[in-house]
Amino acid sequence: MSKILIIYSSVHGQTRKLCDFMQRELEALEHSVTCASIDNPPAMEGFDKIVLGASIRHGKHNPRVYDFIRENIKVLQEKASSFFSVSLVARKPAKNTPETNPYMQAFLAKSPWQPKLLAVFGGNLDYQGYNALDRNIIRFIMWITKGPTAPDTKVEYTDWDKVKHYAQQVDAL
Repeated sequence: MSKILIIYSSVHGQTRKLCDFMQRELEALEHSVTCASIDNPPAMEGFDKIVLGASIRHGKHNPRVYDFIRENIKVLQEKASSFFSVSLVARKPAKNTPETNPYMQAFLAKSPWQPKLLAVFGGNLDYQGYNALDRNIIRFIMWITKGPTAPDTKVEYTDWDKVKHYAQQVDAL
């Protein structure tokens, strides 16, 4: 049994939802799991494994993700650790792996931390759940990328079997 910390950066809640799912999967494997926001993480020294998950907003990970990594690089490098990214672009089969996802590649180019276990998951598209600015920006991006643009669109692109498999990979770290 390991003590696992899952830290998340989530804007509209889908990344948090993935973390909660992973927590249940890992607890079923008899691990002790703590989920925490990147804005209020616990001390990481008492954990065996650390998972960091972050969503994409307007084409970027939250700058706080990179601050967190810089502040905690030593611990992240010493412990079994992993990173996953959640985005709408990952809905596309050609962009849903760490090797093919442009946001994951940008993360790896910018981050001093290079975790061995990486994952990319499709996010949730819910135009009615966004404020007017986000709704219009996301609709424009979806129009460019040939995604759904109807204002009443609500689609979850997360492949939960893939998330379950990732949790099993975290278990094996």
